Amino acid sequence: MSFSVCILGSGAALPTGKRNPTAQYIECNNRHILIDCGEGTQLQLRKFGIKLQRITHILISHLHGDHFFGLPGLISSMHLLGRTRGLTVYGPPELQQLITSFIDVGGHKLCFDVQFVQLETKSLQTIFEDRLIEIKSFALKHRIPTWGYRIEEKPKPLHLNAAAIKEAGLLLEDLPKLKAGMDLVKDGRVLKNKKFTIPPSPSLHYVFCSDTKPWTGYESAIENAHLMYHEATFTEQHAARAKQTYHSTAKQAAQMAEKMKVQHLIIGHFSSRYETSEQHLLEAKSIFPNTIAAEDGEWIDLEKLSYF
Repeated sequence: MSFSVCILGSGAALPTGKRNPTAQYIECNNRHILIDCGEGTQLQLRKFGIKLQRITHILISHLHGDHFFGLPGLISSMHLLGRTRGLTVYGPPELQQLITSFIDVGGHKLCFDVQFVQLETKSLQTIFEDRLIEIKSFALKHRIPTWGYRIEEKPKPLHLNAAAIKEAGLLLEDLPKLKAGMDLVKDGRVLKNKKFTIPPSPSLHYVFCSDTKPWTGYESAIENAHLMYHEATFTEQHAARAKQTYHSTAKQAAQMAEKMKVQHLIIGHFSSRYETSEQHLLEAKSIFPNTIAAEDGEWIDLEKLSYF
């Protein structure tokens, strides 16, 4: 099992030679998720060794082109590669009509099903869950309806204390009960679960905050996140422009992370006017030291919070 994030695109509206528009690939406990799909995303997936067909869930934050223009091409490539497995796409209500129109104009029917889940509720809500993970959406504050996403691991099972189990002579059939937190009854004696188990590893949470101005409305959704990505389109030098366009500065992203007790922060969605992210990182780290500047092609392991 693993929980990692690959930055496929760290730039804002205008692509540059160094930065593609927004897209991220998330692998969480063998679930394969794409968040946003800016122009060129499928090329980035190939470049960084990620198989297109593994993706089963695509989360689109909003309908500005730098966050979804790559989606028709990606779906088309999945079709050309012979995909048969279904795909679920989450996003604003208008997204389904936009994408199906692109596909229909091409004159061929997809060889796999695409299910669209329309986001309309602004409060934090679960949009997908299974036995290992849960995905939630929440409203952000941008010029058009925009959503952020929170990906959470479900509570993990207990670890087994192998030495204690061997000493007590427990059987293989006893182990599932122990992992489920149950006590055992042997020869009329109750064997307490805690003697044979070790507390599980903590469940991790990743939060993605796409284009947004700082806003109290999404604070509860990001609180205590293990890792949060937050847009930081501008530095404080252009704070007025950030306010006008409903974006955030690096300083504001860091202030939000500090306020809501986030453990680690990634900033990104950097405007093409900046040659590097150096000033963004300096501003953010002066408030929130545990900050990383997103760069295309970087992987972040949530358990290690290091690059590999």
